[in-house]
Amino acid sequence: MPAPDERDPRMPRLTLSPGFIRSMQSGWGEADRMPRLTAGTAQAAAAHRARLSAALPGKRIAVAAGRAPMRANDSAYEFRADSDFLWLVGAAIEDAVIVLDPVSGGHLATLYLPAPYRPGDDGFFGSALHGELWVGPMPGLAEYAEALDVRTRPIEDLEADAATLRAGAAVQDLPRSEELARTLSELRMFKDEWETAELRAAIDGTIDGFAATVAEIPSAVRWGGERWLQGTFDRHARTVGNGVGYTTIVGSGAHAPILHWVRADGAVDPEALLLLDMGVERNSGYTADVTRTFPASGSFTAVQRQVHDLVEKSHRAGLAAVGPGRPWSDFHVASMEVLAQGLHDWGVLDVSVDEAMSPDGQQHRRFIVCGVGHHLGIDVHDCASSSYAAYQGAQMQEGMVLTVEPGLYFHSFDETLPPELRGIGVRLEDDLLVTSTGAEVLSDALPIDADGIEAWMKGLDSRERRA
Repeated sequence: MPAPDERDPRMPRLTLSPGFIRSMQSGWGEADRMPRLTAGTAQAAAAHRARLSAALPGKRIAVAAGRAPMRANDSAYEFRADSDFLWLVGAAIEDAVIVLDPVSGGHLATLYLPAPYRPGDDGFFGSALHGELWVGPMPGLAEYAEALDVRTRPIEDLEADAATLRAGAAVQDLPRSEELARTLSELRMFKDEWETAELRAAIDGTIDGFAATVAEIPSAVRWGGERWLQGTFDRHARTVGNGVGYTTIVGSGAHAPILHWVRADGAVDPEALLLLDMGVERNSGYTADVTRTFPASGSFTAVQRQVHDLVEKSHRAGLAAVGPGRPWSDFHVASMEVLAQGLHDWGVLDVSVDEAMSPDGQQHRRFIVCGVGHHLGIDVHDCASSSYAAYQGAQMQEGMVLTVEPGLYFHSFDETLPPELRGIGVRLEDDLLVTSTGAEVLSDALPIDADGIEAWMKGLDSRERRA
């Protein structure tokens, strides 16, 4: 037998086989390597870079896309570029860095990226992660320069120093700049026409995904469970966009009150409520974030409707409080006041509404520990690196896109609740664009009232029968 460290000559290492190497060095034709980008991507990214340049004159800026982490052994997770990088470049390019060098009148942008391994390179067949023989044709420096209208250079040419402001993933092991991260986050609060169009498309795709998912409730009840519905929406999102903007939440019955129930490993109870929190992410990175709560049977019971009606009332109050010039906190307070009053009327809240709404009270928050909304954009919880003053301490302004999402979460093991309320969770979430005169609900194709939801579900049944 061969020694343990000897290779069987019948299975030689290909990268050391001269005959194999010679055979791989020629005979390859050209492939289509142009990146597939949404129309207007290059122009939008250039406009974003110009806004950043104006915000930080004279500063050298570098923003890195990052690298997909390894999932297991030699298998990596799917790559999703850092959001700041996407906003400035418009394409997800692993291990790339966009650098803005100060010049007279602004900045000069250079995109540094690794050259793909193509025919003639050893990595073409030797790199399972980046060789074109393994992963398919990939855009390179020339293709990205043409598609994005930006200067490109090999990543090996990148030189960063301590004076460079850095954001996104690590740039040559140098620390991240809080100033740059905050500036980018606050710039991203205001969506331009191209961004708004991308968000509209993401939301429209999401609403179609709700229809596809709710139509599968009978199958999920019979044998598929929550993961059948999660998989249905995820497949839809992958088909119409880049994928999901966040892990799809599917909560049936006692799982509905769990805010981030992403495990989705339970059955679907035909008599319980079903909470679906779902969003399609476009190839550009812009995502929707929509939630509705459905009766799996198609009809709300009396107590389910009671809870849903209160959340709907709170939701409508929050929607009405969104508009330019209003404090960010207005829609949060409006929604919370309705919930606190309703809980008090039911006898669930054992203090006055005024006490509950005071900073030292907040007893109603036992049943809604999360906030009532957030910025939405290229991140589902967009602009998170902003200062408090620019985010929660500021006024809403035209061009902002945000969510309103009140809910009530009555956990099955909460012994302070009457038994009939335990295990009920309801959330309503819509995506809004702040306009010059008020707000536009971008996701209003989905009803928010109990009667409307029941009718919408019946309409899906009718379409299925006609199909």
